[in-house]
Amino acid sequence: MKKARRIYTLNPKELSPETIAVAFAKTSRSPKPFDEIAAELTDARSADFHEKWVVGYGHASVAEHAVLHLALENVSRLAIETIEANRLASYTEKSTRYQQWDPDAFYVPQELRGHVVEEDYVNTCQHLFQVYQDCIPEVKNWLRKSIPQQEDETDSAHESKVRTAAVDVCRFLLPAASLANVGVTINARALEYAICKMLSSPLHEVQAIGENLKQVAQMETPTLIKYAHRNDYLVSTRQKMRQVADSIKQVEEWGPFSLITYDADGENKILAAVLFRFGHAANYQSCLDFVKGLSTGDKKDLVEDLMGSRGPFDQPLREFEYAQMTFETVMDQGAYFEFKRHRMMTQTVSPLSPVLGFAIPKGITASGCEIIYRTAMQRAADLYWKLYELNPDLASYVIPNGFNRRVLFTMNLRECFNLCKLRAASNAHFSFQRIAQQIAEVIIQIYPVLGAYLDLPSRVSWHTIEDRFFSSLKTK
Repeated sequence: MKKARRIYTLNPKELSPETIAVAFAKTSRSPKPFDEIAAELTDARSADFHEKWVVGYGHASVAEHAVLHLALENVSRLAIETIEANRLASYTEKSTRYQQWDPDAFYVPQELRGHVVEEDYVNTCQHLFQVYQDCIPEVKNWLRKSIPQQEDETDSAHESKVRTAAVDVCRFLLPAASLANVGVTINARALEYAICKMLSSPLHEVQAIGENLKQVAQMETPTLIKYAHRNDYLVSTRQKMRQVADSIKQVEEWGPFSLITYDADGENKILAAVLFRFGHAANYQSCLDFVKGLSTGDKKDLVEDLMGSRGPFDQPLREFEYAQMTFETVMDQGAYFEFKRHRMMTQTVSPLSPVLGFAIPKGITASGCEIIYRTAMQRAADLYWKLYELNPDLASYVIPNGFNRRVLFTMNLRECFNLCKLRAASNAHFSFQRIAQQIAEVIIQIYPVLGAYLDLPSRVSWHTIEDRFFSSLKTK
């Protein structure tokens, strides 16, 4: 008997996430269709299954079929760094580029309540937000002159463009305490570990968010999340490694964009893997030997066949992941907040602090706001050191987007193509455009044949971006 193909959804309006997870899990042992399996299940039977197989026998991959959509509102941007530090999830957050922040939209840490420095903290945050509010109309006035209205552009469209550009510039003043909303789509397996990390945070706010998330998630996945607890290993490792790291001589110099390591044979490995994929008899070594034997011209012809017909929405083949690079750079916090969204890489970021100084956007200078901007940034830096004596992690709340951080990251060439296409584009924030152009410049140097196909705007480089958009990158 011929069986008809069926493709359908298990309706989350009718079935709980835990029941859907069990229905999918049981297909490995049951010949029945998914909907028949699901019809036999109850929430209680699903919970029993998870207790036995997921918890008891460690088949945690089953929990990946239970997906939750979580809405988090009025959490600090500093807390969002921990919330979003999970690769296997999707996030959408309130943008500092397109929304103007309310003057009181900042978090006051529980740890400061009743402390002598609480008033100073509140006043400093209020001052940063006031300067932010004051700078926006001044930057708008400057932008109306520097961004001419196009002939076919309406007044409202031009004003919207000016407003967005002004907010883009003034967001450098917003501190990490700024409150934002973030939507999270995540499976139960990833969420359990995310909650563990939150409960292990040194910040009371993040711990509280972890507890709230656990309570909310247990309403949908009562079994799969209930064993999320504070992780003593994460806590003790942070404490021990910080002691060692603090003993190392501190280097406060800026430091250039650096390629730390890369696979010198990366292009050959990618091309060999592509041939291996589409061939029938040759093993990988034979493909690699073939590619290495090609002349430069023949290799370019091969790459043209591979990349020449690629459309604007076509990603490079997965074989581009066989070449990896590790970089170290310095970027402002605003740029890092967007950079961290590229999770198909390994990122390590230094603590948010004032030690590497802050950037000054050209719009701040040209609009006549540089003096009040510098004063506000310095006030935040001064308060940081007072808070640091109380709690080094707590001190980061007061640091605005304009301050710089060191970032170490490892990525493959496929992700480089994706990042450069999105972030070197003219509609990306100029802070991130600068980083994307620096990455692209290195890629073109080390992988010239494949790097020639990066999607980059013409006549733009990280130098031109710096000259156009920044008065300074590292003011102290």
